[in-house]
Amino acid sequence: MDKSDKKRIVLKIGTNVLTKGTNNISRGKIEDIAQQIAFLKDDYEFVIVSSGAIAAAKQFVNLESNGKEINVKQALASIGQPHLMRIFQENFRELGLLTSQCLLSYSDFEKEQSKKNIVNTINVLVKNSYIPIINENDTVATDEIKFGDNDKLAALTAVLLGADLFIIATNTNGVYTKKSIAENKVETINNSTNINSLKKEVEKSISSHGTGGMFSKINAAEIAQEAMIETWIVNGLNDNFILDAIKNNANFTKITIQ
Repeated sequence: MDKSDKKRIVLKIGTNVLTKGTNNISRGKIEDIAQQIAFLKDDYEFVIVSSGAIAAAKQFVNLESNGKEINVKQALASIGQPHLMRIFQENFRELGLLTSQCLLSYSDFEKEQSKKNIVNTINVLVKNSYIPIINENDTVATDEIKFGDNDKLAALTAVLLGADLFIIATNTNGVYTKKSIAENKVETINNSTNINSLKKEVEKSISSHGTGGMFSKINAAEIAQEAMIETWIVNGLNDNFILDAIKNNANFTKITIQ
């Protein structure tokens, strides 16, 4: 694989991070992400897997339903994706960062030729200092909408691209123990190699704007772990969340390889 000497990070950004828990995409959060990538670009190369197309569309339109919720969401994704990319492009460009859009479907990961094409294209983009921003092609695929806010897509991407690190930015300080949640004083599991024990700590739940929840993030980490890739689950609502995690100045969950 044609990779540079820089460490490759696949960064997955959930809808709740991009909206900062509101109903609108936060330009400030995208600017925060851009500033961190600009600071780290000499040592790290980034591939972003971003949710948020549906949330972006909801700022502009309220579509009439034909009775199928999934079709409305696919239509919203079609409307929102260009808006989302424009916000990324404008904020990143101000810091001298170039962006590109890649729309993928799960079926792309099942065909050898498609997988080669993805790897070759993204390696060319990265080599030429473009930051690929990946989302699921929601207009034709329903997996993200149904099955988990791009977490699995991001994990498959990390494996396919031979990432050195997989970071999932969400709206918690990583994985909390079930006991601490029940007692209303949350406690982060900082390090773990045991996926099954993490699954037992996490209830199957979905987040307010995203379709994932912590269970889908643990499943994504399992895919990465099987490929010997470390996963960090960090609180993307905090400013400088990537820098602080790299410096170990943040409270987050590190899922290391066995």
